[in-house]
Amino acid sequence: MAKRQFNSNRGERVAAKVQTLVAEILRDNWGEDALVSGVSLVGSVAHGGLQFVRLFYYTRNDDVDAVQKRLDAITRMVRFELAARMNQKYVPDIKFAYDDTLEKAARIDELLNNLDK
Repeated sequence: MAKRQFNSNRGERVAAKVQTLVAEILRDNWGEDALVSGVSLVGSVAHGGLQFVRLFYYTRNDDVDAVQKRLDAITRMVRFELAARMNQKYVPDIKFAYDDTLEKAARIDELLNNLDK
């Protein structure tokens, strides 16, 4: 008997919901924090059967390591607030990851512009 294949986008929906709620939480609770206020969540991916969501962020701050450390420090509090706002039995663990796509795109543009030289 063949195994059924399901095309479910539940992981994408949960990841998008978590991204939206965490962005609101960061804005509401840490809007005054200089490191966190410059963070923009730009994407999310659910892993491990919806038990884990990786949140990709971009920051205007030059010290990405300091921003990452601050986000790591508040992750537990953010998840606690997320549990209060989500309408689900289980709340996924979250992990923040820096998204360097804009820097890579700028570097590629620079290389392409200097190709004629």
